[in-house]
Amino acid sequence: MAKSKKPKHVAIAGNIGAGKTTLTEMLSKHYRWIPQFEDVDHNPYLMDFYDDMPRWSFNLQIFFLNSRLNQLLEIQRGTETVIQDRTIYEDANIFAPNLHDMGLMSKRDFENYYQFFQTLKSMVEPPDLLIYLKASVPTLVAQIQKRGREYEENIRLDYLKKLNEYYNKFITDYHEGPILIIDCDKNKFAENEEHFGEIISKVDSQLFGLF
Repeated sequence: MAKSKKPKHVAIAGNIGAGKTTLTEMLSKHYRWIPQFEDVDHNPYLMDFYDDMPRWSFNLQIFFLNSRLNQLLEIQRGTETVIQDRTIYEDANIFAPNLHDMGLMSKRDFENYYQFFQTLKSMVEPPDLLIYLKASVPTLVAQIQKRGREYEENIRLDYLKKLNEYYNKFITDYHEGPILIIDCDKNKFAENEEHFGEIISKVDSQLFGLF
């Protein structure tokens, strides 16, 4: 029987506070995959963006697009399986349109950005598996408060709610490759071993299943 080819790219998508980083760490440890995290500390636009969003939103999104494209090219060149915390799709389908909707990115900038994303998307492979952490706003809020990051303290409920709406639409329309949806209102993988075990068996059957 032919052995299924080794996956190279597993990606985790989800709203702020859904638990992407935690699950990335847990899965990378379990499978000995290489984790790739978002580099928030070395982002030259983030502080400016929080001070003046309309002025810096386009620059920030271009920075994210470039760094994630670099991550994808690195994954494609490598031989190991990489698990990625957040995807190139989320910037373009969730965060940028939301900035545009909120009047924080002009129509011209958004269209330019989105067309650039479409061009880049055609040049890279989609993940072998996309794991989406679906969570209601109360769950997100509880998890954001628990980790107590200072710059997240002022995130508004309507902002999280709007991002969730974009996420749900994006996931419904996602046909790039295999997808696994985890309901984080019910599955508490961070503190419950059995819940984490459920995720492992689902990932196993998606990536290494014999059917």
